Amino acid sequence: MTDEEIVTGCINKNPLAQKHLYDKFSRKMMGVCMRYSENQEEAEDVLQNGFITVFENIATFKSLGSFEGWIRKIMVNTALTNIRKNKKFKQNTALDNVEYMLPSTNHVAENFAANDLLKLIQTLPPGFKTVFNLYAIEGYSHKEIGELLNISEGTSKSQYSRAKAHLQKMIPNR
Repeated sequence: MTDEEIVTGCINKNPLAQKHLYDKFSRKMMGVCMRYSENQEEAEDVLQNGFITVFENIATFKSLGSFEGWIRKIMVNTALTNIRKNKKFKQNTALDNVEYMLPSTNHVAENFAANDLLKLIQTLPPGFKTVFNLYAIEGYSHKEIGELLNISEGTSKSQYSRAKAHLQKMIPNR
């Protein structure tokens, strides 16, 4: 089934189309959910809630961007809602007017596998992990992150810098 056929089928509440949608995107979206979650079980809950939101709102998909991108945004927002609900983000240090200027080292060990990096990201404190994922992986600006998480742009920048520094210390042979 094409994405267009899946969308049409899901709008019409066709179980086969819903299964196709889930089968096509669940693995990739689980990766998104894992980046924002503390463990596998929490990620599965976020994934489940995200797909419920997808199915409830599929009629609002306007085909202006990619279907996968639309689903990814829902998963990220569901994960952020989960974080806010569990108040995990309150552990962050609020440094509204401080911006850490760390030396830029954009070279990461070439042999460092993506799965290894994901495991390291999972160990970050919740605030660091959330901001790092939103900025470095999802491509949100610090201003957008501030609005999403109800923090200042400076706090977002600070959390990102600290997350990056934390990860750099943890990467072997860098």
